[in-house]
Amino acid sequence: MTSDSWPKELRVSKDKRTLTVTFNDGIAGVLPAEMLRVLSPSAEVQGHGPGQKVTVPGKRNVAIAAMTPTGNYAVRIAFDDGHDTGIFTWTYLRTLTSDGAALFAAYEQELSAKGLTRGPELRRQGEGAR
Repeated sequence: MTSDSWPKELRVSKDKRTLTVTFNDGIAGVLPAEMLRVLSPSAEVQGHGPGQKVTVPGKRNVAIAAMTPTGNYAVRIAFDDGHDTGIFTWTYLRTLTSDGAALFAAYEQELSAKGLTRGPELRRQGEGAR
């Protein structure tokens, strides 16, 4: 993405479960709220340095509560679970639009490796607490 690329439309679905992004160059995508939440660029999710990234379970039913513009370069997305510190730059939204499926698949692999799930239950059925 070049610095000349920006969203010309950000539209939250009526059920608040998806964000449709259309860029000025015609590239568009539909980003699930769950993906935005678990891949949030916030320090709470990404950590403050290498190796501090957090795998966030149980967000299958999360919804977008609000969006607030941040300068001319980003939007802050708040979720109905109270998380509201993620500032999504146009570059990051473009990355999620093009590479989101692969990034979400990697997230699902992390969940599985840690015995966690996307649903409200935090562990796969049949597993005890660790």
